[in-house]
Amino acid sequence: MAATGHTDGQAARGETFEAVLARRVARRSFVKGALAAVPLLVAGPSLLGWGRTQAALDGLTFTPISPGTEDTVVTADGYAADVLLRWGDPLFPDSPTFDVAAQSAAAQARQVGYNADFVGFFPLPRFRARSASRGLLTVNHEYTNPELMFPGYEAGSPGRDQVDVELAAHGLSVVEITRVPGGGWRAVTASPLNRRITGETEMALTGPAAGHGWLRVSDDPTGTRVRGMLNNCGGGKTPWGTLLTCEENFNQYFANSDGLPSADPRQAIHLRYGLPGGASERRWEDFHDRFDVSREPNEPFRFGWVVEIDPYDPAWVPRKRTALGRLKHEAATAVLAADGRVVVYTGDDERFDYVYKFVSGGRVSSRREANFGLLDHGTLHVARFDDDGTGTWIPLVAGVGALAAWSQAEVLINTRGAADAVGATRMDRPEDIETNPVNGKVYCVMTNNTRRGASGQPDVDAANPRAGNRFGHVIELTEAGEDHAAGTFTWEIFMLCGDPRDPAHATYFAGFDPGQVSAIANPDNIAFDRRGNLWIATDGQPGSLGAHDGIFAVPTEGEQRGFVRQLLSGPRGCEVASLDFTPDNDTLFCSIQHPGEGGSLAAPISTWPDGTQPPRPGVVAVTRTQPGAPIVGA
Repeated sequence: MAATGHTDGQAARGETFEAVLARRVARRSFVKGALAAVPLLVAGPSLLGWGRTQAALDGLTFTPISPGTEDTVVTADGYAADVLLRWGDPLFPDSPTFDVAAQSAAAQARQVGYNADFVGFFPLPRFRARSASRGLLTVNHEYTNPELMFPGYEAGSPGRDQVDVELAAHGLSVVEITRVPGGGWRAVTASPLNRRITGETEMALTGPAAGHGWLRVSDDPTGTRVRGMLNNCGGGKTPWGTLLTCEENFNQYFANSDGLPSADPRQAIHLRYGLPGGASERRWEDFHDRFDVSREPNEPFRFGWVVEIDPYDPAWVPRKRTALGRLKHEAATAVLAADGRVVVYTGDDERFDYVYKFVSGGRVSSRREANFGLLDHGTLHVARFDDDGTGTWIPLVAGVGALAAWSQAEVLINTRGAADAVGATRMDRPEDIETNPVNGKVYCVMTNNTRRGASGQPDVDAANPRAGNRFGHVIELTEAGEDHAAGTFTWEIFMLCGDPRDPAHATYFAGFDPGQVSAIANPDNIAFDRRGNLWIATDGQPGSLGAHDGIFAVPTEGEQRGFVRQLLSGPRGCEVASLDFTPDNDTLFCSIQHPGEGGSLAAPISTWPDGTQPPRPGVVAVTRTQPGAPIVGA
């Protein structure tokens, strides 16, 4: 997900990984210089013998594709990608037909929103774990590209109607989908479970920060309810079958933070979160006072949260769970600890920010409704990575140590400041963090950080071993005792991305022979199949590798560990933003975000998916062309 509003000048905050990997690696002879020797560590098995062992070990039998340049979704032989949803598609029987020349906020609120991101498949009937014929697909709508939405759009000078359409195009779609006889999927527009949530939908603020003075505004003097959610990027699913959807780069919607007195503590917090001092690029503040910080200085505090939604209940009020902290959440991956508590992992998608996990105070109940308040009580932690390959989860608890003078509400509203204070380890844009259902390990994605090693910025370090990191990397984390609630962990670098055929990239693929893998850069969202293979969606390859973004698969165990290969490539200008499997791995859903970005309606670079203007972000369903064959396995 494209991060905006990055805040730098952070060299004095918290210990970085500087010297961490450098010291550790020096002892292990893992690198010399900037990991120049890493590709020589281990040679994988010959590609000639790969076909026979592959199906037995990890089920990845496809022949990798070459990097794509076409304006379409390209898949490996034997696979098909069918468009399932696109911006403007109807969600209800009375939804108006999409017309780019006649858009309105009312119409958009009953159509699929813009810029599909996190996709989550929820089986029907509920909790039917192996069901793959019916389900609810939830789709985040992260942000809007008005230059690709409105004929004659003038940057910096939008009309009120355009802004209101953009607000309605944010949020989330919930849509029932069903298998079509003979293959493929279709949306069920008559389903009573379909729902649109927008930038204006009322939702609740819950947990320890709810009601705090910094959450109170003119529209809500109680600080317990808020209009809408914005910039919903990644997400996750809870063990009790609800959706966690994450607000990320909310700073871009606000303006005029310099209107606050310099002594006002809120101004420093707004700066730490990247709010502009003057006008915003979107200029929503011209029509909605709530986006003007000089008028509503607390409104930004009401965004940047993890939002819980029950997709099975269209009347369920979305709840912003303040106990999980306020930051630029990329994802929220929920997993059970050994004692039945729920743990939620999340990353703060900003250069030199942090990796977090929340551990609930209570245990998951067999009664579904009893879990609806579970994420309001517990302890938020931030990660510190040590030079010996161990690490510590530091509790962010008010009244203790560096947070002695803080209240818990302040810790949660200004989570970045709290993490700075306790000396957490600063990372290279932590994005998705997921748990492997087979080996139990945690995989932490760092998309890139071109400022690593720049003047005045942190130098290379253990988990960020390349200056000017254009390509990103993945860290493999093992919790102590294989318990997700543990207070300590060990860690290793799993992948250093790039083009292994370019020695300047200093790539590493878990020790696998780099001469056999697909070039990959800018890992973003990830998922696991039922065999424990890691699937990676990328964001940024056009700028780093000169190739379209795509989907890649890599085993995490066995002889093929680290053998990355590309399954899918997206159309021009797009990010392949998210991916999720049906429970039986029969279908892989993936979102195609901002096709045509970099162009405009007047000067297009993409006509995906219909071959006409405008390009329309959406979701594709990837299946095998052999009837009944799953994505993974023979």
